[in-house]
Amino acid sequence: QVQLVESGGGLVQAGGSLRLSCAASGRTFSSYRMAWFRQAPGKEREFVAGISWSGSRTYYTDSVKGRFTISRDNAKNTGYLQMNSLNPEDTAVYYCAADGRGAVGTRSDEYDYWGQGTQVTVSS
Repeated sequence: QVQLVESGGGLVQAGGSLRLSCAASGRTFSSYRMAWFRQAPGKEREFVAGISWSGSRTYYTDSVKGRFTISRDNAKNTGYLQMNSLNPEDTAVYYCAADGRGAVGTRSDEYDYWGQGTQVTVSS
């Protein structure tokens, strides 16, 4: 069982940066793949970035490549999403997710554990 708590969201101007954190409880987090998803009002939840349990493999949706970086510190049971060059289209509730199965997944139904979400708002 893993519990996830996101933090770091907020209001930022276009072009700015934010760093989201995902603190995990449970000794097994270091063996879990992790991902960040986001959901904007009126839209479906979408995959943003994913990372393998070791951190050796990362994946990004096209719209954030070159701007966002996913990472993790297994010693601290924490995952991160560094977001640079933010634009208003990045406004959404951001969720971290974790799962003990296999490689990085890009679908929400591939993840069993979810945080409560953190709001990111980018003003123009």
